[in-house]
Amino acid sequence: MPRPGDLVIGGYTPDTEGSGPGLTVARPDAEGRLEPVAETAVSGPSFVAGHPRLPLLYAVLEREGEGGLAVLAAGEDRAAPRLLAEHPSGGSLPCHLALDDRGEWLAIANYGDGTVTAYRLGEDGMPEPGPLTFPHEGRGPHPERQEGPHAHMAVFGPDGVLYVTDLGTDEVRRFLPGMRPHPEGSVRLAPGSGPRHFLHHEGHWYVTGELDGTVRVYDASWREAGTVRASGAEGENLPSHIALSADGRHLYVANRGPDTVAVFAVDGPRLTMVAEAPAGGRWPRHFAIDGDRLYVACQRSDVVVALGLKEGLPEHGGQTLAVGTPSCVLVR
Repeated sequence: MPRPGDLVIGGYTPDTEGSGPGLTVARPDAEGRLEPVAETAVSGPSFVAGHPRLPLLYAVLEREGEGGLAVLAAGEDRAAPRLLAEHPSGGSLPCHLALDDRGEWLAIANYGDGTVTAYRLGEDGMPEPGPLTFPHEGRGPHPERQEGPHAHMAVFGPDGVLYVTDLGTDEVRRFLPGMRPHPEGSVRLAPGSGPRHFLHHEGHWYVTGELDGTVRVYDASWREAGTVRASGAEGENLPSHIALSADGRHLYVANRGPDTVAVFAVDGPRLTMVAEAPAGGRWPRHFAIDGDRLYVACQRSDVVVALGLKEGLPEHGGQTLAVGTPSCVLVR
């Protein structure tokens, strides 16, 4: 199993309109330089997650029509992850997955048709037969991007409820423990915002709006408590990923268009921008934080960039690793 600090990088492959090899395992040295140490050929693994207890990796295979879910054994030391099984994702173009803290459920967000799929996991971490699928209907005001539902990110909350953003319908869909649809239905967010990635911290939800270039803050009851622009740059911005520092003081947002990483000081519902640094490449699709390093997957530059963090703020420049169309970085 890759030791802590190793990276597993997912991305698009030639059969999914990309140029990557599948999964790439990389190792940073003391100076932050990244060295590729292994590759596994998998079709379009655009997002990767690890099991909370077992040496297993899971990847969505972002394909048109019937998407896929790959289960892999995490490679020992420098060994490549080994494909164990492949299952349907239950929908088209799956783009995200999440596991609950106990490793009992795996949820998939299928962007193409908006379907949410849930697999119960066995004690060995393998998906059991008979996944649950939850199609959706609706649309938003954006004529091209919100013509129908587009499930984008799945998050198991501190209450055990599964939350799924739907960029196409401006909603957060909810499922009670055991994957029962919430009796009160979905939560409606700001029209036209296009909710993408989100997180929970100390009673508040922080949500990137891909279509309106914002970060919105909601309280525990999903009442809007604040809004900021995700970037100070002029022009179109499509924010992608969002994450917190380990101490909860800083919120990081990747901005596609300006191609930056913005940093906000966090005070409950109040966000104050304290820095915005170049991402080091074009179209920062995703990033991961590991100590004093921030690793950015710059999809359209075919690189993963290692930015140093000084007192929580990104430093200019950074070491790069060439990887075709990277879309996800997982720190193991």
